[in-house]
Amino acid sequence: QVQLVESGGGSVQAGGSLRLSCAASGYTYSCMGWIRQAPGKEREGVAAIRTDGMTNYAATVQGRFTISQDKDKKTLYLQMNSLKPEDTAMYYCAAGGFPCYSGSRFPYWGQGTQVTVSS
Repeated sequence: QVQLVESGGGSVQAGGSLRLSCAASGYTYSCMGWIRQAPGKEREGVAAIRTDGMTNYAATVQGRFTISQDKDKKTLYLQMNSLKPEDTAMYYCAAGGFPCYSGSRFPYWGQGTQVTVSS
C-alpha cells in the first residue's frame, strides 16, 4: 500500500506559477504521476515520471509543467508555470501506473489539491 498526500494548491492569476508537492509513504512504485479533473470534465493525465528519470507529459501542459521527484524524501513535485484558466482543476498525485506515461491508469491516488487560475 502507498499513502499519498498532496499540498501546494491555491489560487493564482493567469500567467502565474504554482508548485505542487506529494509526500508518499509506504510502498514505493516505479511510476508516479499527476492527474487532474475539473468539474464536468473528464479526468486528464497530466504528467508521469519513472524512477530512472523518464518523464512524459500531456500535450496540454508540455513546455509549461515539469514533474520531478526527490527519491530520498519520497516526494513528488509538479512545477506549473504560465498557468491558464483551463488548468483549473483538482490535482491528484498518483502511483503505480503501467506502462508509465501521463495517460496511464494509476491505481493509487491521493486526496487531491485544488488549483484555481483566474483570468
